[in-house]
Amino acid sequence: MSKELSRHEIREKALQALFPLDFNQELTKKDAINHALSLDQMDFVAEDEEDFIPVYLDELVGGVVAHQTEIDEIIKKHLRTNWSINRIAKMDLIILRLAIYEMLYNEAVPNKVVLNEAIELAKTFSDETSRKFVNGTLSKIMNELDK
Repeated sequence: MSKELSRHEIREKALQALFPLDFNQELTKKDAINHALSLDQMDFVAEDEEDFIPVYLDELVGGVVAHQTEIDEIIKKHLRTNWSINRIAKMDLIILRLAIYEMLYNEAVPNKVVLNEAIELAKTFSDETSRKFVNGTLSKIMNELDK
């Protein structure tokens, strides 16, 4: 392997793997991750030509998929009364799922760091309105979890 991915890059790759998984039920987690890595990281191949999947990337994608029902219930609970989860843009929904998974299941990363990372992902993959929505929703969830 010629390069290590930063945690931020791993979150970007997790987002890029989770997005097609949300639409294509036949896609495997490994295929989705490999596709996300291949988008611009062809140097992530081990010497034996096997694909290199960072452990944290595998944990994030697998964790979000495994806990999606629970995570979606948390999101629903924090939406305004006239909103449903189906109304959320797919990219924003996946950013929320990823962040909530980290807040709930990764004690090594402080919730404020997770919130900031989610806002950065929204800046990169969505627009200003989405960034504000992600920030507001996750701030409420983080405050509840921190109590």
